[in-house]
Amino acid sequence: MDLIALLTRAVELGASDVHLKLGQPPVVRLDGDLEQLPDAPALSEPDLEAVLDAVTQISPKRRDQFEDTGDLDIAFSYPLLPRFRVNGFRQRGAISFAFRVIPSEIPSFAKLGLPPGVHRLAEERRGLVLVTGATGSGKTTTLASMLDHVNRTRRQHIVTIEDPIEILHPDRGCIVNQREVGLDTQSFESALRRVLRQDPDVILIGELRDTETAHTALQAAESGHLVFSTLHTIDAAETIGRMIEFFPPAKQQQIRSILAGTLRGVVSQRLLPRADGGRVPAVEVMVTNARIQDLIRENRPDEITDAIAAGEFFEMKSFAQSLIELVLRGDVDRDVAANAATNRHDFLVALERAEKDAAASGREQAAHEQKLNGSDAKPRRGAPSQLGAAPLGVGLR
Repeated sequence: MDLIALLTRAVELGASDVHLKLGQPPVVRLDGDLEQLPDAPALSEPDLEAVLDAVTQISPKRRDQFEDTGDLDIAFSYPLLPRFRVNGFRQRGAISFAFRVIPSEIPSFAKLGLPPGVHRLAEERRGLVLVTGATGSGKTTTLASMLDHVNRTRRQHIVTIEDPIEILHPDRGCIVNQREVGLDTQSFESALRRVLRQDPDVILIGELRDTETAHTALQAAESGHLVFSTLHTIDAAETIGRMIEFFPPAKQQQIRSILAGTLRGVVSQRLLPRADGGRVPAVEVMVTNARIQDLIRENRPDEITDAIAAGEFFEMKSFAQSLIELVLRGDVDRDVAANAATNRHDFLVALERAEKDAAASGREQAAHEQKLNGSDAKPRRGAPSQLGAAPLGVGLR
């Protein structure tokens, strides 16, 4: 099997992921759904061994680790192709792979369709900013766009710790040092212990995995650094709960106080199928204000969603508000949005109210325009008609 030809074909089709499994043809994910590549033969053990050789060629140690553990995380690149995040694993004694396509160019906030609150959080100078969502929800791309904004608009030092490095950030306004676990550093833990000695202004931690990574992120944010990271949580309320749960019960009240002071905001997103093809993000944005801080300190996460919905002044947006906007614009079907909502019934009630308000606003605007057009068509009292009218004073003696 020609791996490069396969990946080239997948990219040309617009696939986001490529799956390789013994006894099956290659499978690609298009607009969220898995489809077999047409006319592609089933993969054999030698095919999959050849893929393993290709992706571990730059790091033979990773090949040895895979033989010991049965798991592999690595980045793969080839000229004229985008980068790929590769996960290899054993299942029922055979090798399988999942390739994730990483965009070659970092898209802007506008191109991604992100709300203004995301730009606001990217403008922060210190504190903790989290981007969350399920696997495949676009966290990596959103986070890369935020980091690229910092890179283009400041003169600072950015250090990233990733497993593996996915999107490459060239030095623009900033110096960017990207460290890959297993290649540039032995582990997340060792890299995190040393990152504060590297004079960083901005730190990106690929994922908050455990107590140590969460503690280091809070410590860095508390000491005046801007820290970006991700979590596999679905919304801001769950994100805050997960951060607290990293720590033992005896420390949780102290962590709530620290988190209330250091957390600048949470961006949570879900990718939905667009009505005319492709996918579009529904994005919740929580920006930490005095009310959010009180809710965190007082352990009242159930009220955070309502606080977000009421936070338009701070450029916050709830999932329900984001979904309603997508439906009203015609980007997403009603049923798709309802199925993605946290509470289907409440969402449908809010959507129906928003549709009625939009219809009433449309009627008022149409009536206003008709009135203006009607007044323009009538000649003003005392004004000469357009036919045969002469300017004042012309022809008068």
